[in-house]
Amino acid sequence: MSPAACAPATTGPASSAPTKSASGLPSAHVHRMAVNDETGQILLATHEGLFDISHTPATKIGPTNDLMGFTTVHDEGIYYASGHPGKDSALPNPLGLIRSGDGGKTWVLLSRQRESGFHALTTTKNGVVAFDGTLMTSPDGQNWTPVTAGFTPAVLAGHTHSDTVLATTPQGLQRSTDAGTTWTLNESAPVVQYAVFASTNHVVGVQPDGNVQVSADSGATWSSKGRISGGVQAITAVKKPDGPLRIWAATADGVEASADGGATFAPYQPN
Repeated sequence: MSPAACAPATTGPASSAPTKSASGLPSAHVHRMAVNDETGQILLATHEGLFDISHTPATKIGPTNDLMGFTTVHDEGIYYASGHPGKDSALPNPLGLIRSGDGGKTWVLLSRQRESGFHALTTTKNGVVAFDGTLMTSPDGQNWTPVTAGFTPAVLAGHTHSDTVLATTPQGLQRSTDAGTTWTLNESAPVVQYAVFASTNHVVGVQPDGNVQVSADSGATWSSKGRISGGVQAITAVKKPDGPLRIWAATADGVEASADGGATFAPYQPN
């Protein structure tokens, strides 16, 4: 059930050879998606780096690095990422936790360089939650505390203005209400492979068969919506106070989008 992921590199940087998808995506391997709340950009964190797909053609942002973990700080335009350096990069391998304050153009090394390639990564009101084989929390992205969780998350989902975090696993949805310190299996929740917070309370989940689930109470209860066709690689969503729940999904066939809360999906049309 785990999302598509590259095998961690042990020596040398990851290759940056172009692997543009037949679907027209800028990379055949999309690790994560995100919406920039400030600019409205739809972002793909990929094997070849970060791309803005809000316009045609897609625009590469910043250096070529394999961004296996990627998350945004809502309303602030700050990004966190992890993974492996691209070809000819001088960055350490693995990257540890890196941070960008300029929309992904440049990155600052924060911690755990040459130690961690976080494949699951999210932010909360009280810091960062990440997984590199060990689940860990950090209040500042520099000092880390291991968490005894007893599960392996495929995706970690949180929101900068909340302490609720969700972890998708093959056994079911794990939920934390204290920024990732303690966890409880939500036995009534559907088994979802991908999850993302669209607001502090609204969450979108996608089951392994593409069925879309939506929660309005931070993942406590769920309702079934439509279905995404094609193999899903990553999702993102946004719910403004005065607008509908909007969802985007990167699939093997391209990017699908929903403007009606996940009831229906159609090919995404960039500006």
